[in-house]
Amino acid sequence: MRDFVHLHLHSEYSLLDGAARIDRLFKKARDLGMRAVAITDHGNMYGAVDFFNAAQADFESVVKARIVEEKKAAGEDVSPDDVFPTEEDYKRFKDLKIKPIIGCEFYMCEDLKVKERTSQTYHLILLAKDLTGYYNLCKLNTIAWVDGFYTHPRIDFEALKAHSEGLICLSACIAGIIPRAIRNDEFDRARELSLWFKDVFGDDFYFEVQNHEIPDEKKVVVNLIKMSRELGIKLVATNDVHYIDKEDEEMQDVLICIGTAHYIDDEMRMRMNGPYYYFKSGEEMEELFPNLPEALDTTLEIAEKCNVEIKFKMPLFPPYVPPTGETPGDYLRRLAYEGIVNRYPVITDEIKERMEYELSVIITMGFAEYYLIVWDFIDYARRHDIPVGAGRGSGVGSIIAYAIGITNVDPLRYNLIFERFLNVERVSNPDFDIDFCMEGREQVIQYVREKYGPERVTRIITFGTLAAKQAIKDVARVYRVPYADVDKLVKMLPEANGKMTIKGILGRDPKHNEQKSADVIQLYESDPMIRKVLDMALKVEGMPRNTGMHAAGVVICKEIVGDFVPLQRNGEVVTTQYPKDQVEALGMLKMDFLGLVTLTDVHKAKIYIKENHGVDVDFSKLGYDNPEVYKLIASGDTDSVFQLENGGMKAFMMQLRPTSLEDIIAGISLYRPGPMSSIPKYIENKNNPEKVTYLDERLRPILEMTYGCLVYQEQVMQIAREIAGYSYGRADILRRIMSKKKAKLMDEQKKIFFYGSPEDKKKKLTAVEGALKRGASEEVATKLFDDMADFAKYAFNKSHAAAYAVLSYETAYLKKYYTPEFITAVINDRITNQKEVSKYVNYLRNKGVEVLKPDINEGDVFFTTNGKTVRFGLVAVKAV
Repeated sequence: MRDFVHLHLHSEYSLLDGAARIDRLFKKARDLGMRAVAITDHGNMYGAVDFFNAAQADFESVVKARIVEEKKAAGEDVSPDDVFPTEEDYKRFKDLKIKPIIGCEFYMCEDLKVKERTSQTYHLILLAKDLTGYYNLCKLNTIAWVDGFYTHPRIDFEALKAHSEGLICLSACIAGIIPRAIRNDEFDRARELSLWFKDVFGDDFYFEVQNHEIPDEKKVVVNLIKMSRELGIKLVATNDVHYIDKEDEEMQDVLICIGTAHYIDDEMRMRMNGPYYYFKSGEEMEELFPNLPEALDTTLEIAEKCNVEIKFKMPLFPPYVPPTGETPGDYLRRLAYEGIVNRYPVITDEIKERMEYELSVIITMGFAEYYLIVWDFIDYARRHDIPVGAGRGSGVGSIIAYAIGITNVDPLRYNLIFERFLNVERVSNPDFDIDFCMEGREQVIQYVREKYGPERVTRIITFGTLAAKQAIKDVARVYRVPYADVDKLVKMLPEANGKMTIKGILGRDPKHNEQKSADVIQLYESDPMIRKVLDMALKVEGMPRNTGMHAAGVVICKEIVGDFVPLQRNGEVVTTQYPKDQVEALGMLKMDFLGLVTLTDVHKAKIYIKENHGVDVDFSKLGYDNPEVYKLIASGDTDSVFQLENGGMKAFMMQLRPTSLEDIIAGISLYRPGPMSSIPKYIENKNNPEKVTYLDERLRPILEMTYGCLVYQEQVMQIAREIAGYSYGRADILRRIMSKKKAKLMDEQKKIFFYGSPEDKKKKLTAVEGALKRGASEEVATKLFDDMADFAKYAFNKSHAAAYAVLSYETAYLKKYYTPEFITAVINDRITNQKEVSKYVNYLRNKGVEVLKPDINEGDVFFTTNGKTVRFGLVAVKAV
């Protein structure tokens, strides 16, 4: 087997051009006996973290397989799922790892400041040797996109020299600056350029030679060999890999057609010149360069130089410096105690104990600054009359968040659990997602940008992918399939819950039989062109198609963001090149600043109410117990009522006939795929509470509020705590494992649930007494565990549902008591949607509210109301 390493490769992140899918790459490299492989996407680093993680996952699977072999040889019957490698195991088998080499094929120009049509752009390969080199790749990518973009993201000589440390440079394909000079017979220039690169990179600069049967390549290779001998610059052989297997040539060609909006049979279009761009074996590369064995050997030398280990969980959270000079912990404590008196009429021992417990966890885990950062921008919003939501997610369970105004739901009243959000036994970052009024959200983001510095605050990238339906449409267009045939096929696709896949549609995914379509399968089997389209769509499905900006995600970093992750421009906005989960994993603070139009509706309605009636609507004083509001919800009159306006949810509310906020919380939690099947039982039990029975009387206080039904994630945690003696922290670990249903971990947890577990100081895990020791029978313990395990996958977070139920109630209240003002606000926030405007105008009329015609003298561009009548807004008039 000929040793060789691919150093020039385009993954699917060379959008609609590269097709070497990362999820197949390491298996291919392993099959060919390669010890390393590089990624060098066109002008970006989108795939760098995916690529690095894929290498780690491949290594882990190989180590597991070796351990299984050892155990089986010793007489143990195990599978890879039963094996959890240790650090020592990874050291023992380190030679089996395929090294990931992180690089990029940059677009290079001579001067970034020149942005003219005559500007020449060239290719250049850069590979990271170490962490310094990796960060320089990030910086160069940022420069290319933020400062140098002109048709392409570009770097120049100045930027390259300034950030050359830790990098290996290859002269690239025939589109490189040196090969271009050779092709133009500018041999003196080629020599001068080569010396410049050698001066900057020393022995880390290499002449890259390729052979794809392109006439110019031969001329370039001959002259590079000559200059190599003259200048002492080594040759390195590469293949311009764009796909994994030779048979993938057409797939990559289809992607090019999708990206360039061409048909596959167009003569005048961009295309590769043949099936040469696949992941070739060492032997095949040797056949391409029979007289240059040293160029193949150089790939091994370069791979040996490259040793990047991307650092995750770096300390990149921004600091919060209290204006008082106190420590963040002391400042948070003071804010909490100052704020709590505005939340409760009497500060009981229960409240104090909960506050002190939470403060100890928050401060011990180092998250006081996180709370203060969130508090600070929410405080800014409130001071500037920008509406903020009651809360989102598990953070609503924190009484400290409630005390300082991050959230607006009483966690004690609704029995919300702090440990679902943060606990010392499950080390993970807290995550407050915040809803803001649509019209004020950008102002809050701008405040954060100004506070921490624009170079330390940036938006986050998203990738649009070729999902099943889009892949089918794109591929069909490329093959010129008539629109009527495509439309017929698309209309056959099932409306599956979750992510629909072509594999599932064709009945090839036993885990998702609900996606299977007999009609599509019949068409697939009877129509050769449809078969061709679906087969190709299956190959390209899931590939990234385009980039965009995450609707809400913002990175806040204590350092310059572009020094640690590559950035790019999306329109006028700068974003990361890594998606939100990766940015967070690297150690940066990711916040979601969500825009919620319902908050805008409520805000405007309150303004109109104040103007018309002189009333300040304050729900902290009104409460959430008005029976008339629940009657409105039970009547089905819930258009424009947050979370309850869907037709199915309306019907559910009419059946449920809620009488408390707890019913709305449960309704929001149950009306989702999975838990929806529990709705009939829930309604039956609510209507017949005397028939509800409990496996164990200790479950009554946990399940009584939901009429004996499991509804929330928090209830799983409460049951584990009450029945088996778990701490809330350890119960949250159990809940998470149940939701993932990994057999080995589930078996371990079942034993712990039954028989208990001692304290594990190393893992910071408290002891568990066990259900049997705490008086449960084996039969009850088994039934409980199995019920929780079945439910945990679909269970909803009560804290999140509680916050949204609050907004549901508030919108229902406003609709009930201030119909003209609330509906006017709703219309004005949807005024460009003629269908919505007509719906709500008709609603007003049906409720006996007169809607006055537009009037250029009396009216306004938007709808207006005096509390009795509503005046039609000029903006909503067609052709105005």
